[in-house]
Amino acid sequence: MASILHLDVPFRQRTRAARQAALVDRVARERRPHEDVYWLKENAELLNVLETADARPGEAALGAYAGLYGEIEKRLGFFPQYYRFFLSICLDLEDLGQAGHKGAALAEWVARQGLAGAELSDLQRAEARRLCLRRGVDPVMADHGLDDRLRAFARRSDTFTLPNKKAAYELTHIIFYLSEYGRTDPGADPEMIDSLCYAGTLAFLELNIDLLSEVCIALRFAGRTPPPVWERWLSDQAMRFKVMPADRPGGMDDYHTWLMVNWFMDLSGRG
Repeated sequence: MASILHLDVPFRQRTRAARQAALVDRVARERRPHEDVYWLKENAELLNVLETADARPGEAALGAYAGLYGEIEKRLGFFPQYYRFFLSICLDLEDLGQAGHKGAALAEWVARQGLAGAELSDLQRAEARRLCLRRGVDPVMADHGLDDRLRAFARRSDTFTLPNKKAAYELTHIIFYLSEYGRTDPGADPEMIDSLCYAGTLAFLELNIDLLSEVCIALRFAGRTPPPVWERWLSDQAMRFKVMPADRPGGMDDYHTWLMVNWFMDLSGRG
């Protein structure tokens, strides 16, 4: 059964840069209204994937975010509960080529407001730290045990021998943040790798494309090669998405799954 993706695609793009630009334009302008929090989530995820893949969608494509970037301080001040989305979008836009230097000021503001300290989850604090440190600001400087707690969670392999999607996604994101999305060695010890393999095995048995893609990405960020059978299956599934018009009714679709499996394809040299 094909996975469904609601996305208007005007015509087939011949180059990688053109495909990236078309994707940015459609996700930024067509899929959801800008007032929808899912617009923030989806665009933050897309820009994060592009930035970590060293993509260059081009100035024209980034122009789709000109309105948001122009007033991002105001938007962040009015909706501080979404600070990680706004900060992520701002930093990624600048690192992808957007003219401007607002990210540093936003990171300083987030730290001064103590927004990371208001997070209940260590994982969310780790994400906030990772974002702010991209501009040299540590919003949780006094929390010396954060990495130790994240690693202790990831090392408890028994957690991942039973189906627990929430824990499995938290595990993959721990590796994402500790590795700075593949840019540094996360120091994943054998117990952490075992945890990823258990989570991946269950995702494979459940035919969970989204989670297995994240596990394979996390393994690569940890310096390991995922089992070939997982990668072959994901490569096959990547070809099975059915693209529907963006304005077609039907609620949620498989956009996140599509994005994750294509991110995996790019990182594994299959994209």
